[in-house]
Amino acid sequence: MPQRTKRRSHHTSGAAAGLTGPAMSSSLHSVQTGDTHPQHDSGSIWNRRRVLLLNSTYEPLTALPVRRAIIMLLCGKADVVHDDPSGPVIHSAARSIAVPSVIRLRVFVRVPYRARVPMTRAALMHRDRFCCAYCGGKADTVDHVVPRSRGGEHSWENCVACCSTCNHRKGDKLLAELGWSLRMAPASPKGQHWRLLSTVKDLDPSWARYLGEGAA
Repeated sequence: MPQRTKRRSHHTSGAAAGLTGPAMSSSLHSVQTGDTHPQHDSGSIWNRRRVLLLNSTYEPLTALPVRRAIIMLLCGKADVVHDDPSGPVIHSAARSIAVPSVIRLRVFVRVPYRARVPMTRAALMHRDRFCCAYCGGKADTVDHVVPRSRGGEHSWENCVACCSTCNHRKGDKLLAELGWSLRMAPASPKGQHWRLLSTVKDLDPSWARYLGEGAA
């Protein structure tokens, strides 16, 4: 008698979406782009590219790997909201699907409410729009306004995006000691979409309309 195989369940922050199906995902084999190179950079499409998952009410939930998003479409759990006609195409044995940028659940998922958004480097950079809080240049690091060595907390209200030059010049000094000032008072962002921004560094431009002003 052939052995029965167990199917693993896959969980996302939209866990109620009920993602399953590694067997189906294995049939998604060929990646073809809109250029002259079939199979072009297929590894990065599977591993790096993310698809925005919206609730049925268009509330942003999470960013999914391409494979998981395609499985949800094939299983009828989600519909395409935005895709790129000139982008990559996934081929299975029976059909071809253009890789979407945004998909939406067919059934509403209730998300537990958490008042405070977790602070991550990605979310902090998005909050400060990748600009140094001191000089306005391009930020590439994070600085504690009141240094940790002088009692400063690792919090939204005490952390800012910063360029390496300003970070080095500031060191463990207070702003008053340098005669510096902040371009904007740091604060904790509000809104469900910030939970998604805390996990994603690079955003697809097509996501902006679903993420609100904080993603601009």
